[in-house]
Amino acid sequence: MEYQLPARPTFWNVPHILEIAQYIFGLIAVFILLYGIIRYIRRWRSGRPEIFDLTWRQRIQALFKYGFLQARLSTEIRALIMHLSIFWGMVFLAIGTALATIDWDVTYLIFDFQFLRGNFYLWYELFLDIAGLALISGLFIAIYRRYILNLERLKTILIPTFPLDSFYLIAMLLVIAITGFIVEGLRLAVNDVSWEISAKWAFAGYGLSKLFRSIPDETIKLLHIIFWSVHAFAAFVFIASIPFSKAFHMIASGVSIALRKFDNPGYLTQNGGGVRFMSDFTWRQIVQFDGCTWCGRCQDVCPAYKSGQSLSPKNLILKLHKQHTIICKGNDKNSESKVEIPSLHGLVITADELWSCTTCIACETVCPVFIEQPRAIVDLRRHLVSEGEIDKGVQDALMNLQRYGNSVGQSDRNRARWTQNLPFKIKDARKEPVEYLWFVGDYASYDLRIQEITKTMANLFNSAGIDFGILYESERNSGNDVRRLGEEGLFEMLVEKNIAVLQKIKFDQIVTTDPHTFNTLRNEYPKYGASFKVLHYTQLLHKLIKDGKLIVKNNSHNKITYHDPCYLGRYNDVYEEPREILRSVCAEFIEMPRNRKYSHCCGAGGGRIWMEDKPGIQERPSESRVREAVSLAGVEILSASCPKDIIMFQDAVKTTKNDEKIIVKDIAELVWESIH
Repeated sequence: MEYQLPARPTFWNVPHILEIAQYIFGLIAVFILLYGIIRYIRRWRSGRPEIFDLTWRQRIQALFKYGFLQARLSTEIRALIMHLSIFWGMVFLAIGTALATIDWDVTYLIFDFQFLRGNFYLWYELFLDIAGLALISGLFIAIYRRYILNLERLKTILIPTFPLDSFYLIAMLLVIAITGFIVEGLRLAVNDVSWEISAKWAFAGYGLSKLFRSIPDETIKLLHIIFWSVHAFAAFVFIASIPFSKAFHMIASGVSIALRKFDNPGYLTQNGGGVRFMSDFTWRQIVQFDGCTWCGRCQDVCPAYKSGQSLSPKNLILKLHKQHTIICKGNDKNSESKVEIPSLHGLVITADELWSCTTCIACETVCPVFIEQPRAIVDLRRHLVSEGEIDKGVQDALMNLQRYGNSVGQSDRNRARWTQNLPFKIKDARKEPVEYLWFVGDYASYDLRIQEITKTMANLFNSAGIDFGILYESERNSGNDVRRLGEEGLFEMLVEKNIAVLQKIKFDQIVTTDPHTFNTLRNEYPKYGASFKVLHYTQLLHKLIKDGKLIVKNNSHNKITYHDPCYLGRYNDVYEEPREILRSVCAEFIEMPRNRKYSHCCGAGGGRIWMEDKPGIQERPSESRVREAVSLAGVEILSASCPKDIIMFQDAVKTTKNDEKIIVKDIAELVWESIH
C-alpha cells in the first residue's frame, strides 16, 4: 500500500470487527474511568468544609511549575528526568492518539479530509517517536531506581493491600509503549512507502521495521494484528484502571498542587476534638491523601523515621489514602493505643507513630504534591488527647502548663529570677511603655543551662542601648507546642491569658529568643485578634550590628557552623540574619550539608522534648546532627539560635562522646564574646 503524500494509514490491516471492538472497549474504559473519578469526588466531598483563597492565577502557576515541570524534584536530577520523561511522554502520546482519532473519526469520515498528511504528518510521527522513547527511558530509570538500586524510601509495607501498585503501573506503560513501536515497525516493514519514513521521521519504528523485513508479509500482517490488539487492549485496561491503581495520583496530585495552601505553615486550623472518622478531615486533606505519589521523599527527611521510630510519613498517608472511615481505639489491657483502620487487614496507625512526629515540616517541604503530613498528624493527635491517650511526659508537661503556665512546673514568681544578678534593672513592661517587649519563653526563663544565655542576651540589649522590658510573672507559655500536641483547649487558654496581658501594655515590637514562640506569636495570635510585629532575636541583633549599636569583631574562632531551627527557618524563612551575624564574628563560616529549608530537625519539636525515647531508637536526631557538624573539617563550634536546640545538642555532644571536638553555643554568646 503506497501513498503519494505522507499520510496516516489509520486501521491498516485491522479487521473491521476489531475497529468496532476498539470503540466499544474504548467507551467502556472511559465510563469506568469516569465512574472511578466520581467515586473519588464523592469521597472528597465527604470531608469537612475548608475555605481557601481563590487565587486562580497563583494556582495555575503552581500547577505548571510543580505539576508539569516537577520543580520540587530539582534537587534529584535522576528522579526529575524520570518523572518528566514519563509524564510528558504520556502527555504527548495521549495528544497524538487524540489527534489520530479526530483525524479519522471526525475530519475523514464526516468531511472526507485528513489533516495528518504531508509535512504535518512527518512532524507528528517524529514527535510521537520521541515521546514514546522518552516514556520508555523514564520507565527504565524507574525500574533501575526501584528494583536495582532498591531505594529504601520507595519500599512500602502496604504492597499486599495495593495489587495495582508501582509494578503494575510500570509494566502496563511499558507494554503500551513497546507494543506501539512494534505495531509501527511491522506496518512500515510491509509498507515501504515511496516518501520513505526514514530515521529522520519515524526513526524508532523504521529502525524496528528492518528487523521484520525478512519475515513473510502474511506473517507480518498476522503479528501486526496480534500486537495491535494487545496494544489497544492494554491501553483500555490502563485507562479503566486509573482510579483503582497508583496511576490515579496523576489526577489527584495535580488537584492537590492546584489547591495547595499559600499561607504560612505556622498556622494550624481548629478541628474540635480531632479526627476520629475520615469525614473529620477536611475535603482538601482527603484530596492530598489521594494525591500521594509514593515517592518516599517525606520519609527520607523525617527525623523520626531516620532515628528508627515507627513513623513513616509516606506509609501514614498511604493508610489514609486507602481508608474510607477511621475509628480511634483507645488503650485496654491487651492492646496498644491506636487509631484503628479495620479494612486495612491489620495495618493500623498507632499512637507511637503519631507521637513520634516532631512537626518539623521537613516532609511537607519536600513533598512534590504539597501534602501537609504534620497537619494530619496533629488532627489525629487531637482525638487521642481528647481520649486521654497521651505519653506520660506529655501529660506531666500539660498539667504543669495548665497549673503554672509553663512546662517545667515552676511557680510563675520564679520566671524572672534570672534577672536578679544583672548589673541593671530590666523594665517591667506592665508598668511602663517599652519599645521592645521581650517575650522570654519557658526554657530561657527556667532552665539553668539556658539562663546564662538569657543573661547574655539581656546584656547585649543593654549594651546596644535599646528600650526593652519583660512581663515578669505575667508571661505564660505561648502555646506553640501545646497546639501541635493536639491540646487545643489548653492552647486557647494560654493564648487568652497572654493576649489579656499584651493588650494592656504599650510596646512597639515583640522580640523573642525562642523560634517556637516566634512562630506562634507571629502566625497564630493574629487569628485571635492580636496582631503584633514579632522579631526573632537574631533579626534584632542583625539590625543592631548593622546600625552600629553593637560593634563586633572577629575573634579567635576559626570555623563555625550553624543549625537552622525548624520553626525559624522552614516555618518562617529566617535564614540570612543568623548567617550574616556569624560571618561577622568568625574567621570562616561553614554550612552544614543539610541547611536552610533542608536542615535536619534536632528532635525537640511537637512536644518531643517532653517525651521519653522508646526502646529501639538507633540514633537521636540531635546526635545525627552533631555528628554531621563534627564531620566538617576544622569546625570548632556548632551554633544555634533556639533554646531547645542548645539543650538537645549539648546532650548529644556528650552521648556521642564529641565533647573535645566541638562546642555548642548560642549566637548571642558568640556576639557577646566578639564585643569584649
